[in-house]
Amino acid sequence: MENKKSFILITGSSLGIGRCLAINLSANYNIILHGRNPERLEETKSMCSKENRQLLLAFDLVKVDEIEKTISEFIIENNISISHYGHCAGYMKMIPLKMVTHETINTTLATNFISAMLLCKVLTQRRINLDSLKSVVFISSNISNFGAKAFSLYASSKGALDAIMRCLAVELAPRVRINSVLPGAIQTTMTETIFENKETLDRMTGTYPLGLGKPEDIYEMVNFLLSEKSRWITGQQFTVDGGRTINISG
Repeated sequence: MENKKSFILITGSSLGIGRCLAINLSANYNIILHGRNPERLEETKSMCSKENRQLLLAFDLVKVDEIEKTISEFIIENNISISHYGHCAGYMKMIPLKMVTHETINTTLATNFISAMLLCKVLTQRRINLDSLKSVVFISSNISNFGAKAFSLYASSKGALDAIMRCLAVELAPRVRINSVLPGAIQTTMTETIFENKETLDRMTGTYPLGLGKPEDIYEMVNFLLSEKSRWITGQQFTVDGGRTINISG
């Protein structure tokens, strides 16, 4: 057991916030790079620090029936343990209620919420991961506490994510700490279609006192929450949105 190497699991490492987290965290930790696209995971790996190890886990979280088996086998086959977990995988589709389908509901909930709960289940099972898991950070969204047209599905999935964060923080204490980071508008591949329209971009920018965010802004908070510097913090939502949610003038 002593020769097991400890890793951080970052879901959604292919692009955006997840890629940023993986690259920066790789300077100090071994990282499991998770995503659906093997080629993009290889790209992420090429940008990571060579001082530590990176393992690739190409798997679609929509396949919720296979999550427990897949991650369990991955841990055992690689003779590793997972001490920290960042859930960055996300699916966002702006869609009004009249266009919502059973498929979009399933895809959104599976990626944003159900997978996170199942991964926590596996990572807290002693026979699979010993007592290795110490800290978890979910990437939620500031919209989970508010409302916006065409965001009902995405917002509800993030609201559910924050709800299980609070419950698991109590259930798994004191061994595991769990918190959420709620970003505002971050310029990533997932949000690029929103910002393609200049009018929309200008309008949104005007509502953010500190301007739109970058993935690096989220990394700093996640790095703190995963570390022992936050040893007395659990069950909390940390909004990192450039002041958007306190700007009642916009």
